[in-house]
Amino acid sequence: MSYTVGQVAALSGTTVRTLHHYDQIGLLAPSERSHAGHRRYDDGDLDRLQQILFYRELGFPLDEVRTLLDDPDVDPREALRRQHRVLTERIEKLTKMAAAVQRNLEAKRMGINLTPEEKFEVFGDHDPEQYAEEVEQRWGHTEAYRESRRRAASYTKEDWKRIAAEGDRINEGFAALLAAGTPADSAEARDLAEQHRGWISRNHYECGYEMQRCLGEMYVSDERFTATYDAIAPGLAVYIRDAITANADRRQEGPGA
Repeated sequence: MSYTVGQVAALSGTTVRTLHHYDQIGLLAPSERSHAGHRRYDDGDLDRLQQILFYRELGFPLDEVRTLLDDPDVDPREALRRQHRVLTERIEKLTKMAAAVQRNLEAKRMGINLTPEEKFEVFGDHDPEQYAEEVEQRWGHTEAYRESRRRAASYTKEDWKRIAAEGDRINEGFAALLAAGTPADSAEARDLAEQHRGWISRNHYECGYEMQRCLGEMYVSDERFTATYDAIAPGLAVYIRDAITANADRRQEGPGA
């Protein structure tokens, strides 16, 4: 099967002008020509174009790309593996950079004037408002959301460190109970669920039992929350949800239940 220059441009995201240039400099000459003299590219040409685009994305000049592709001593598979390693390293670096920028934006949005070192010290790999826009769309009309924003705007670096440390202790406590095989409806797990509710109420917004039930369900139904908790201990999201539910059931039934 062969392709016109327009089809190849559309498939690869390049331009017809770029493909003409590659042909003129001997970097990518089409394998065929139609009777009218139009360029026709086969699958082998597309493979070479993919290699060219890989190297160009990595910043290689065209002359060096041609040398790499035409050198008989270069193993194509090894070249692909090398490209994969370089791209993976670049992705990791860009991901970290994006996360740092996002943390900076959110810190400013919350009214926290922190140095770059303090931002990493407080938030680490966790972005406290990673889904801020989504949260605002879903709950921006509620008093709980407005209360949370008011409190967040007043917190200092030390406040955020204290809040994060307390939350970590609660999560670690749940993880320890889960590892020990303690049932989610045990007194110990329910006590931690109550601490979790108090932690939210003290630091973010008044969290009643029904609100906490909704949070517990979200920890399980939203894969992003599930991944966060299960990274601490596999199955932790479900365990916390079940402990929250058991505690809410017991508290709402009354102390004698």
